[in-house]
Amino acid sequence: MHIGFSQEDEQFRREIAEWLADALSGEFAVLRGRGGSGDEGALIDERRAWERKLASGGWTCVGWPEEWGGRGLSLARQLIFHEEYARAGAPGRLGHMGETLLGPTLIAFGSEAQKRRFLPAIADGEEIWCQGYSEPDAGSDLANVQTRARLDGDHWVIDGQKVWTSWAAWADWCFVLCRTDPASRRHRGLSYLLVPMDQPGIQVRPIRQITGDAEFFEVFYDGARSAAENVVGGPGEGWKVAMGTLAFERGVSTLGQQMLFRNELASIIEVARRNGRARDPLIRQRIAEAWTGLEIQRANALRTLSQRSEIAPAGMITKIYWASWHRRLGELAMDVLGAEGEIAAGEPYQLTPLQRLYLFSRSDTIYGGSNEIQRNLIAERALGLPREPRPPA
Repeated sequence: MHIGFSQEDEQFRREIAEWLADALSGEFAVLRGRGGSGDEGALIDERRAWERKLASGGWTCVGWPEEWGGRGLSLARQLIFHEEYARAGAPGRLGHMGETLLGPTLIAFGSEAQKRRFLPAIADGEEIWCQGYSEPDAGSDLANVQTRARLDGDHWVIDGQKVWTSWAAWADWCFVLCRTDPASRRHRGLSYLLVPMDQPGIQVRPIRQITGDAEFFEVFYDGARSAAENVVGGPGEGWKVAMGTLAFERGVSTLGQQMLFRNELASIIEVARRNGRARDPLIRQRIAEAWTGLEIQRANALRTLSQRSEIAPAGMITKIYWASWHRRLGELAMDVLGAEGEIAAGEPYQLTPLQRLYLFSRSDTIYGGSNEIQRNLIAERALGLPREPRPPA
């Protein structure tokens, strides 16, 4: 594995850094550092406008093929973009679900009509997407999906419930995994539907987090409708398409996530120097371990991305590693803050970024596949160990 940067790459780095510095110095300056973990509900209208601003500069969908509105950037330049975006303190992307999950899925599995309809609106920052996967009884066990859809003339009619649906309240569309064969079980008989959110048959309820924010929601489908042609890959092929989406979720944007982690670690070190805890040998050791863990994440991500398969064994440790590391980073932040970490500054009692880091990171080892599920996947699929006993059907 070798990913290096040429002189042309470094010129590209300066180009994106200068563009971001200019874009974030005017009307969008208020967005610096906003919209991250535990702050996803912040400044929604302004961040919608920011998506369009990015599109105007050609900075959305940078890894997509040019024919679908992207830049077709190399892996090295995608890495540079995500690193510089995080380094600039640019806001959390409302276009993330559409750009990094649905878009590549449609490019791989969608019809030509679906690509023409949906990809330009994502690339232009005009339509925001959310993901309808998890359900009350189908979180990490995605094959247990019970939301159902039936074909009624030229529309699918959808009934059921999704939960932990990030950004559902402000999304225009949702890609929904549902059961279209009522006699099917597990991963068979599922379909991947594209569903408009602004319609009478959909009710969205916020789920308040410990941070005080509500970036994910319960979504209830009661006769919601979507056009018959809005099934990706064909009826019954939902499992294959959904697995493709999950593979894209482990893509190059994870390197941008690591840059955000690096920013958080830098903030912790700054506080430790300010309040004297940097002189504590135990704190210094934990900071060193955090830095080392971050370097390991970067090396493993680059190794995984340079391989042909997104599900190579090296890539299967990614989620459990960064989730466990980030949770420990939140604990380190609180220990460095000390008593200061237990006090809000005053009305309206907004949390500081490091307080949000600690509280939000408690969920890292649960969402996106809990650590327990990740260990099973590593054992069974990467190491070839016997499957965990299943209860009788």
